[in-house]
This record gives sequence, structure tokens and C-alpha cells, in this order.
Amino acid sequence: MTTFHAYAAMEQGGELQPFEYDPGELQHDDVEIEVESCGICHSDMSMVDNEWGMSSYPLVPGHEVVGRVAKIGGAVSSVKVGDRVGLGWFARSCRKCRPCLSGHHNLCVKGEGLIVGRHGGFADRVRASELWCIPIPDSVDAISAGPLFCGGATVFNPLVQYEVSPMDRVGVIGIGGLGHMALQFARAWGCEVTAFTTSDDKTEEAKKLGAHHVANTRDKDTLKRLRGSFDLILNTTAAELPWSQYMGALCAKGRFVTVGGFVDAPLQAGAFELIGGEKKMGGSSLAPPIIMQRMMEFCGRHGIAPQTEVFAMEDCNEGMQHLRDGKARYRVVLTR
Repeated sequence: MTTFHAYAAMEQGGELQPFEYDPGELQHDDVEIEVESCGICHSDMSMVDNEWGMSSYPLVPGHEVVGRVAKIGGAVSSVKVGDRVGLGWFARSCRKCRPCLSGHHNLCVKGEGLIVGRHGGFADRVRASELWCIPIPDSVDAISAGPLFCGGATVFNPLVQYEVSPMDRVGVIGIGGLGHMALQFARAWGCEVTAFTTSDDKTEEAKKLGAHHVANTRDKDTLKRLRGSFDLILNTTAAELPWSQYMGALCAKGRFVTVGGFVDAPLQAGAFELIGGEKKMGGSSLAPPIIMQRMMEFCGRHGIAPQTEVFAMEDCNEGMQHLRDGKARYRVVLTR
């Protein structure tokens, strides 16, 4: 019998408690990771609270994992014992459906989330398919790498999937856990970057992160002045926004892409807003494994890293509360 030691919520909204479980037999394509660190994401809180109606308990959160490969299944060939790897939201894809065969494993119709019906990285060990265990280059700091495997991939993928050009003008809504990484990516991509915020006190920080311009949308005339300005606007917030004004801020052929998840505030766009300038409104879902690998290389090349605050794994409840209280600047990481 194998025993993993973890921290789990035993009920909806419950505090995390020490928890042990047997992961079962190591599958032929499994990688077992000895966890070194794990980021805390808002999605972990949503799962603990069952906001999306798909949680089961006990629930071990954690889907921004960094660690060393401890064991591998018989069919694993992409990593070896001792390699440092990262693991994000997904744990397994079928590799047979149309999205998988097209290279979009993150859109797999049978994809398994690491913390959906299985246990995540607030633990000493975790398992997943080798496909989703991404090698971490030596040029990327191992402690701060974890948030790249969820938050980082979430804002990097739109640059690839929407074919953003280095000549494009990109707006980023929100300077938080996602937005502060999006600013760095877009600047390193070569774009002209504008940060949208409602806080004047974040202006200088946004510029240090990569924004050429900062636009405070508390001023109701801001979006009017920027009408027709942007090739891409990336929304990283989970708030209802003045959709029509943001669509108006797009230039012809512009794209409004949301990665912020919200339930009660549907995206809205008038038909003629889309038709008149052939604009697009859509979303982006994390990233497939190949893009995750390229993202890590890009981060190493350009020195991109999330800003992190570190808590010990045994202090996971304090780390969760720090994030709940909106005090994180900007990602919380648990270390063992």
C-alpha cells in the first residue's frame, strides 16, 4: 500500500485538514511527482467552496505543482526520475478525440482536471499522465514556476491562439494574479501594452511589469477616448464590465478575449458591434502541453516570473485566507 500525505477540505467550504490516501496502482503512463511547491489559485478556492458544482470531498486542492519525478509508469518516455517538472489544471487527456488529435489536448472531451474527482498538489506527492508533466528549464526559478502552469498559461495561450503580432496593440484588464503576468508576456511579445485598472496606486507597478500606458476606467470617458485603439483586449477579471465600450475600444478585426471566470455576468456584444468591424468576442482555456513547454522556454528567455508570496505547506489555511482577503501580490505559493 502506498500512502500520500495531503491537506484536504472534508466538506464544502471547510478548512484544510491533514489527510492520507492510497493513490492506487501506478498506471503505465503515470508520473509520480514529489512535490516541492504548489501555488494557490482562485480556482482552488472555487473548488473548495463548490462554486462550480463539480467538487467532491474529501478534496485536496492544488494545481500549480512543481516537483521532482519520483516514479514513472512503464510507458513513460518524456521524463525520467529526478527531473523537475510542473503540473497544472489538467491531469489526463484521452489523446484520441478530435481536439487531442489536433494538438488541443486542453480541449479534450474526456479531459481530467487534477482536482476534479481526484487529489491535487497540497500534498507530498501527486500523480498525472506524462503528457501534462512539463519539464522546467534551468533558466526558470523552481519556486515561482508553479503559478505559470495555471495563471501563466491562461494568459499566454491567447497570444498564440489568436495569432497576436509583435506590432499589435494589446490591452489588459486587471492588474492581479493573471493580469500582472499578462503584462509581462505582452511586452516581451513586442506589443504596445495598455493596462486597464481602477486603481491609481497601481500605475507605476503596471509600468514596471511592462505596460507602456495605464488607463484608469473609473474615468467614464477613458474608453471613449480609446475608441478603435486595440487589436486585442484581454480580460483577466471576474467582474461585470461595460462590454459595449470595450468592444468599441477595439479596432477593425479586433478581438476581445476573456480568461476571467464568472457565472452571473454573461458576455454581451451587439450584433452590429461585431459585424461593423468584423470583431470577435471569445475566451481562452489554459494551454495545450506543447504551448506550456514553449511558454516555459519564453519565460526563461525573457526573465518572466510571477510575483509570489510564500507560505509553508502546513500553513495552507493561512495562505488560502490571504488570497480570500484579496491581500496577495500577486500569487501565493506553498513550499514543503
